[in-house]
Parts: sequence; C-alpha cells; structure tokens
Amino acid sequence: MRFFIELSYNGKAYHGWQNQPNAISVQEVLEKALSTILRTNISIMGAGRTDTGVHASQMFAHFDFEGDFKNLDLVYRLNSILPKDIAVTSVFEVKPEIHARFYATSRTYHYKITTSKNVFDYDFAYQVQMPLDIEAMNKACEILFQYKDFQCFSKSNTDVKTYNCEIMEANWLQQGDELLFTIKADRFLRNMVRAIVGTMVNIGLGKLKPEDLHYIITSKNRGKAGFSVPAHGLYLVGINYPDTIKQ
Repeated sequence: MRFFIELSYNGKAYHGWQNQPNAISVQEVLEKALSTILRTNISIMGAGRTDTGVHASQMFAHFDFEGDFKNLDLVYRLNSILPKDIAVTSVFEVKPEIHARFYATSRTYHYKITTSKNVFDYDFAYQVQMPLDIEAMNKACEILFQYKDFQCFSKSNTDVKTYNCEIMEANWLQQGDELLFTIKADRFLRNMVRAIVGTMVNIGLGKLKPEDLHYIITSKNRGKAGFSVPAHGLYLVGINYPDTIKQ
C-alpha cells in the first residue's frame, strides 16, 4: 500500500530535503523515524527538492508499506521522536500508482523580505534596508505570465529536459516592514524562485526597469538575471494534487 505523509520543517539545520552523502537532510531524518516506528526500512519520495536552508510549511512525500499501522497513532508517534524542527501533519493512504512528485499539479512558494533590522527575523527573512519600489516589482510580475521558458533563472548545468514552466500566480504584498512574494507554478527549475526574487530586488532598487525582464528572459542566460537571494527567506507553502489521489 502507498501512503502520503504531510509535513513541515524549518530548514535552517538541514542541507535541503534530499538525502546527501555527507550531510544531514530532512528526508534522511524522516526515513529513520518511519523505519524505527514501523520496524522495517522505509524509503520516501518527496514532492520536490528544497535547497539547503529553505523552509517548508507544507511538503508531501510518499512511502510504501505492506503492514498494518491502523492501531498506531503514526502522526503522534512520529512527532514524538522527530526533532523540533520537523513536524508531521497527516498520513493517509493513496492509490498505488500515485507519485508525490509527478502527480502534483502545482506548487506555491513564498519569499520574505524585511526592510528593517529585526533581531527575530534574520533567520527567516532576507533583510534589505534600502527602499524597494513594490509597484515596479509587481509590474515585473505581470511580465512573467507572458513567458514559458525560464532558463535564465535556472541553475547552470542542471539535468532537465525542458525549462518550460507555467506560472499561475506571482505578486508582491507589503505588510508593514515585510514584503511577501508569492509565486505559483506547475513546476519550478532549480534556484528559479531565488533568481527571480534577486532580479525583482534589482528592479525594486532601480538598477533595472520592469521591461528589462523581457530581454533577460528571452536571453535564456543565467548571467543576465539577478543574484540569487539567500535561502533562509524561501518557503514552500503549498502543493496541490487532484482530488482523486486517495484510495
């Protein structure tokens, strides 16, 4: 039988989601916890990969298990042994062919920027203490919807078959001293969100004009886009699936 596990994590202490040969990952910690409770080796497959230091308020992964844990409160048991920076929300059975990564229809990320020095936010938001033109940044967001190929925002030397992504939502919202960027797409390239945000910051600072984004995107050249903003301001906040995945 195949099961989905829904979880959240603070990524500060981890070298991303995916297992690493010489570094701790969220996947490794979760696999060890599941294997301990279910008394067999459990491998899990995540809905995507988050980089070192990136957080997730909603992540899904699947695992296969032939035994019966109906009498176990698996969510409670997992949360009892997992570290404080990983929390499981739910575990539920899905159809055997459902894959956490390939069946996802969209993913949503947030990026947080704070415009003032805040001693409580420095681990969870990127501090930019210069004025940002949020109107110009939102004009740039509208340009994103006109394109599909986002090679210019992709990490170099990645093994992907296509650079095409369908962006469904992109906007900046200012709440006091915090700027919140929301972006939703069917898929994302490696480093894509952080590169988009870095480019938007340059637009907000007046180093680029919103319309410069046309040239950057059509160039398909990562060197033409902006810098990659720090990972600690990035959050995976939502993953959508068809309603028909449950068994």
